[in-house]
Amino acid sequence: MTEHEPDLDAERVRRRLRDLADFGADAAFTVGLGIDAYLDGSPQGRVLRNKGRHILIQVATVVERLPAAFKEERDGVDWVAISRMRNLIAHHYDRVDDRLVFTALANRIPDLLDRLGIDL
Repeated sequence: MTEHEPDLDAERVRRRLRDLADFGADAAFTVGLGIDAYLDGSPQGRVLRNKGRHILIQVATVVERLPAAFKEERDGVDWVAISRMRNLIAHHYDRVDDRLVFTALANRIPDLLDRLGIDL
């Protein structure tokens, strides 16, 4: 390990936390449109639902790339649940409850950001 590797790790973490902040802002925007718009049977509703699912996949992908030491220091975060949600959406899309996805966007993403000290 070189003396610069810790700096690279710290920069990677900062970059990933910025990504999470961006995805959190996307989630807040989507939630701000309301549950009725999100669940609407129109093409616009379908696009919102697809976006909501994609946000959760992106969040889980970033979380997966955070260093183990970073996650171990934040044991109040249910890292496994984040991964499971991603797997459900990615591999069993036909079993996804879009109300639960909306709730995750509205509650779980802001909670995750708060636990990680990320402000929008």
